[in-house]
Formats: sequence, structure tokens, C-alpha cells
Amino acid sequence: MKENLCPICGGEKEASTTSFTIDYKEGLALVRDVPATVCLQCGEEWINDEVASKLEEIVALTKKQNQEILITRFSSYPLAL
Repeated sequence: MKENLCPICGGEKEASTTSFTIDYKEGLALVRDVPATVCLQCGEEWINDEVASKLEEIVALTKKQNQEILITRFSSYPLAL
């Protein structure tokens, strides 16, 4: 059960979603509804390695396409399927 406790405040963690924003030199990417584990007490958020890799792919593709602004939902972006 200890794995379900927040290492920061000791609160309970649960599966949820978050938003991921990156402001890079050429633009801004905002990805909503990103799967995450969130502490119910302090709000700290964690994303797993698979989700992080997909976010990196989304940002890399956004940069490659020279998009200044990307706003999307994690589940609707082609790389996230």
C-alpha cells in the first residue's frame, strides 16, 4: 500500500489526468487529458515512462512541422493511440 502514498506529503495517489505544457523556442504545445497519477492531498503529479515518450514524440513532431501553437488532447493525437 506504501506505493499508493505520495512521497512528498504522504497523501493518497490515484489515477487521473493532467495537462502538459512546453514552451520551446519556436512555439508552445499544450496537451490535455494526459494520463497521470495525482496526489489527492497536495496535487503532485506523475506520468509514466510510456506516456512521457509519447509526449516527447508529440513535441518533436510539432517542432518538425514548425507549428507555433499546438493544443490537443492526448487521446486524440495520432501518436498517442
